[in-house]
Amino acid sequence: MPDLGIKYLGLDLKSPVIAGSSSLTNTIEHLKAIEKAGAGAVVLKSVFEEEIYLEYAHEFEKLGPMDNNLEFLDYYDLEIRKENLKHYLQLITDAKAQLSIPVIASINCVTSQEWGFFAQKIETAGADAIELNMFLSPTNLSQTSQDNESTYFDIITRVSQKVSIPVSVKISPYFSNLGGMIRDISFSGIKGIVLFNRFYSPDIDIAKETIHGSNVLSHEYDYLLPLRWVAMMSNRVNCDLASSTGVHTWETAVKMILAGSQAVQVVSALYDKGFGFIEEINREIAQWMTIHNYEKIDNFRGKLSQENSVNPSEFERVQFMKNFGEFKTGQ
Repeated sequence: MPDLGIKYLGLDLKSPVIAGSSSLTNTIEHLKAIEKAGAGAVVLKSVFEEEIYLEYAHEFEKLGPMDNNLEFLDYYDLEIRKENLKHYLQLITDAKAQLSIPVIASINCVTSQEWGFFAQKIETAGADAIELNMFLSPTNLSQTSQDNESTYFDIITRVSQKVSIPVSVKISPYFSNLGGMIRDISFSGIKGIVLFNRFYSPDIDIAKETIHGSNVLSHEYDYLLPLRWVAMMSNRVNCDLASSTGVHTWETAVKMILAGSQAVQVVSALYDKGFGFIEEINREIAQWMTIHNYEKIDNFRGKLSQENSVNPSEFERVQFMKNFGEFKTGQ
């Protein structure tokens, strides 16, 4: 029987399949089912700083005018923050007590000074690692791309100075020099980079002339973007790479590993197919490895990365032109 075990962020995982952060990873009942299905690790639902500040706003409205009592407001702010974090930290503690697989916490902040505070609390609660779910919207036209990118490194430095557990970063593809950004982040001291975030995207209803949310779940072919970038950056970074978005089949999981992924995160497929999908991926990967005479994941990880490709340009734009040059209508 092939060995599916890997190391990710320095942690021992029995499978390269990780249940990514979502509402499915927000209860002990679900976490136990995910572990039973064979996941190598679980990323808890992200705790969002914005959600906590919305709670602050509601509570402050109840207090009325407090302009002359800033000391009390500071105290009250801290107490509300503690109360909102308490449930998340308890989930971490309970998960560590009842699961044997690594538990990775996830945080998303909008102000750089808060990341360190959240990270310290999470480490104290017992998380095995932290995933920084980072996306700073590049809509502030007064900021340069360098200003925006510098904020990422400021956050990484703040968190790394506050905790001793492994830290990974989940980023978007929206950078002016994505390859350079991935490379530079990998040398910042973090242990892993997850490619890529999936975001809420607004859509427009032309009948009602209103704005509404589009489908939040990924589609089967969404894996192509992270596949390309994992393949291009594999062996060029100083940390682990993990794939996220579009992993709807076991074949896609194998492709990601062949491209160079240390691990793959699944979310949307769990909503569609249930937790049993994890067991299916593990079983099919093991069968594929047997057929191809691979005893361990590391035997084929990165085999088809750009660096190891016979034709490296296949991962770049020339492939786009080639396909359209050969495309015929009606196909």
